[in-house]
Amino acid sequence: MNKRLLWIVTLLLFAIGTFAEAQQPAKIPRVGILFIGGRDQPHLEAFKQGLRERGYTEGKNIVLEYRYAEGKVDRLPSLAAELVQLKVDVIVTTSGNSARAATEATKTIPIVLTTGADPVKTGLAESLAKPGGNVTGFSIIEEDLSGKRVEILKETFPKMTRVAYLWNPVAVAYPASGNLSYDQVQKATKAVGVQLLSYKVSSLAEIEKAFADMPKVRPDALLVLQSPLMTLNSKKIVELALKQRLAGMYPTRQFAEEGGLMAYGPLIGDLYRRAATYVDKILKGANAADLPIEQPTKFELVINLKTAKQIGLTIPPNILARADRVIR
Repeated sequence: MNKRLLWIVTLLLFAIGTFAEAQQPAKIPRVGILFIGGRDQPHLEAFKQGLRERGYTEGKNIVLEYRYAEGKVDRLPSLAAELVQLKVDVIVTTSGNSARAATEATKTIPIVLTTGADPVKTGLAESLAKPGGNVTGFSIIEEDLSGKRVEILKETFPKMTRVAYLWNPVAVAYPASGNLSYDQVQKATKAVGVQLLSYKVSSLAEIEKAFADMPKVRPDALLVLQSPLMTLNSKKIVELALKQRLAGMYPTRQFAEEGGLMAYGPLIGDLYRRAATYVDKILKGANAADLPIEQPTKFELVINLKTAKQIGLTIPPNILARADRVIR
């Protein structure tokens, strides 16, 4: 009888424990997003769309913690530390600078890049195929795109002899390899017989100073490097270029939508959407160290015909035919 009673009590306790465990609410994952810019984020909705495609709804079964540096890089470390203190499950970063700040704040919380410079050359990963640390996601190899932009400019304006290059050394300087984007642009312009006018800038004030100097050397076109500094000041850059009637070639659609003449680069929104896939895999137990870092697969050429007319330029039919989007 005592054995039967013990057996019944044991089963009862087990049943009670199982029922209590079943009644416990499932833990809602918490994802931190570290923006280098402000609250006006054109690609955030694409990331949320990616989450929804994988069954996540903000405020229902996932919590998103937003932190905005408002363009101030020196704020990134403290904002990253805040996300670590909140014990988020994943940190999503929107630039190489953001990712660097996040890795300095934590070596254990997985970090997913939506965009950023080559993480191998910047020391954030051991390799693209097997990152090895806590950083994975997407990388834009900017130097691979710079030469293509020069080629498109030359095809569009065959008589072009001088191009002003607006670039930020922080975005392309890798201790082990030098300024690869600058080197690539230099090779590309030399190959097509165009003189490169270099403008190295690190702030809005330096951007404005560069444009003030350009009339002295009279460039035929403007080429802009993709970097957080340029994106954060895109409207001002486009405005200054239009004042000088410069044929601008920009790194992303955003510039063309704001009035820039041409843009060639990856679909940033697509990278944000696909970054949600990495978040999902990590929340389901994948190790960031084993998730390969991918590069963009979709690129687009955007031409703003309204701007071309405004500054008195004609876009050749063959270039228009290649455009993925024409703004009229």
